[in-house]
Amino acid sequence: MDHNVLGTRTITQIGLVVHDIEAVSAAYASFFGVEKPDWFWTDPADKAMTRYLGEPSEARAKLAFFDMGSLQLELIEPDERPSTWRDYLNERGEGVHHIALVIEGMKDKIMLMEKDGMKLLQKGEYTGGRYAYMDTFEPLKVMLELLENDR
Repeated sequence: MDHNVLGTRTITQIGLVVHDIEAVSAAYASFFGVEKPDWFWTDPADKAMTRYLGEPSEARAKLAFFDMGSLQLELIEPDERPSTWRDYLNERGEGVHHIALVIEGMKDKIMLMEKDGMKLLQKGEYTGGRYAYMDTFEPLKVMLELLENDR
């Protein structure tokens, strides 16, 4: 059991897609007795360089983050443009969209996963790094998000 494709076993984030980020943020803040985080838009296409199913995408989403000790809870309210967020919300409804792991060597990890039949669905940049959503539904029953932060 030495084989570890990603080089980590630490889940750092759980991402949920929601219809109303204000309402869901307020519900989590109330439930956990914490301050409701402000939400913000993902970067525009020229900065995020988002690609969905291999094609450039203008899709954006509102994001809010709760730091819950060793794990981060991410709320995602997508706009109407095609994206993995919008498709998931339309097809499966609100709920867990992905679990995320911080990795090093994004291109190599994507290639290794694709070689194992786990297709790249969406990728993009954010201030300080990049992300990739991989189609791991069949083997793992949930989507994995790879996060690579700049050093």
